[in-house]
Order: sequence, then structure tokens, then C-alpha cells
Amino acid sequence: MPRPKSLTSSALAAATLAVLDRDGLAALSMRAVAAELGMGTMSLYRYVADRDELEALAVEQVVSGVDTVPPKALWDKQIAVLVERVRVAIAAHPNAVPLTMAHRHRCPSLLRWAEAVLEVLTRAGFTGEQRVFALRALLSYLIGATETEHRSPLSGMGTEALAAMGEHFPLLADTAATARTIPPEIEFRRGLDVVLSGLRRP
Repeated sequence: MPRPKSLTSSALAAATLAVLDRDGLAALSMRAVAAELGMGTMSLYRYVADRDELEALAVEQVVSGVDTVPPKALWDKQIAVLVERVRVAIAAHPNAVPLTMAHRHRCPSLLRWAEAVLEVLTRAGFTGEQRVFALRALLSYLIGATETEHRSPLSGMGTEALAAMGEHFPLLADTAATARTIPPEIEFRRGLDVVLSGLRRP
């Protein structure tokens, strides 16, 4: 008879995140997670079907604590708060950020968050295609900006290099010099303001 299952979904997710945080997305595999748990690879298949399932568990764990109740405020402020809450959660595990879009349909917490955003948009008058474009724009900004923050931060070497190119690219160099002084949370907020400003247009 097979041995009874003993690992919880939380334990599997934690092991998957440990591999992601330490070694990156390219290193994630059934074998790597099994080693993290101190078990054989074949034993891991008693709990999950494949790496895809592990990824979904990890994403759910990352966003499971996100509060989906919007604050009492105007609709655009409500959206900003909801988006920033997810940014804080996924920024804690930057190597898992690319997985959020791939598994958004399989993670209850992300589905609840998307439903909350759509409720705010609907109350603000967004319907049909307008609502589709609004949600996609917010998701694209959230994932793209968070990924950029960690892969190419304003405080990083790339910005330093650009700031030194004034002889050939004066505007780019001047912009990079200014960019070095902007904290990541301000960068995210101001970019989100740009997206929301576009959504406010009739």
C-alpha cells in the first residue's frame, strides 16, 4: 500500500519558493524541490503532477495574504491601493514574479484580487471592452514594473552607465542621472499614476 501523504500544500509551496529565491526560475525543477524537502524526486509526484503545479502553489502562497478589501476612497485611489498591495507581496519573491501571470487563473487569491479590482472598476462605470483594457493595463503595469524594479533597478549599474554617456546621449544621460535619486516605491507609484490617469479619460 502507498504511504499516506504527509506534506501540506504550504510546505510544498515554501520549498518551491526557497528554490526560486535562492537559485532562480531556471533552476526550478521537481528534482530541486524534492531535494529541498529531503526526499526523492519520484516521491514528490505523490503530491503534485509536475513543475507547473508547484509553480501555481508558490504563486498562491506569495499572494495569499493580500487584502482584497479596498479602502474607502475614490475609485482610482482604491485601485492604486489594491495594486500596491500585490506589488509588495510579489516583490518579496522577485524570482517568482514572472509566474504570476502564467498562473493567475489557478490561484484563488489572485482571482479574488482580480474580482475586487473589477468590482471597483464596474462601480466607476467601466464595462465591456473598456473594463477588459483597464484590467489588462493594470496587470501589465504591475508585473512589468515589478520585474523591471528587480531586474533593472534605477539604483543599479545600468543606470550608472547610462548617466555617464552624456557625450553621445545627453538626454538619456540626464534622465538616468535624475533616475538614480528616485526610490523604487516612488517610481512604482508615479508610473501607476500615469496608468490611472489614462483610465480616467472618458
